[in-house]
Amino acid sequence: MKLTAKARYAVMAVTDIAVNGGDTAVSLSDISVRQDISLSFLEQLFGKLRKSGIVDSVRGANGGYVLAQPVDKILLGSVMHAVEEEVQTKRCSGLEAGLSCTGKGLKCLSHDLWQAMEDHIEGFFSAISIQDVLDQKFPIYQPELEVAE
Repeated sequence: MKLTAKARYAVMAVTDIAVNGGDTAVSLSDISVRQDISLSFLEQLFGKLRKSGIVDSVRGANGGYVLAQPVDKILLGSVMHAVEEEVQTKRCSGLEAGLSCTGKGLKCLSHDLWQAMEDHIEGFFSAISIQDVLDQKFPIYQPELEVAE
């Protein structure tokens, strides 16, 4: 499974501001160079990030963007949703509208499995802040111990 470029680049750019901004605005051109992301692509993303209240724009000669919230309050899930990206692991669609996965009025056999995985991934991203990224602190997967019989 892959995340889209929008989601990855939005997280990279917001993290870049957290590292390089402090109290000063960071220009998109600087982010573009450091992160190797197209400037026009960043402009599209930052319009959405600003509308979502994740970043604020600063005008003037030293203008650019600053974070609108403390880094420990900005969750990766919020950044991803701001750029209208959702993790999708299933090709099923239309169930909300009464359609089916199979085209025969039924859910596919693995539909609930993929939905559960999407929910798990969504929860993972919603539990990690930009501060966690900076600190490299992520939830660690620990499989349940097998019980000997």
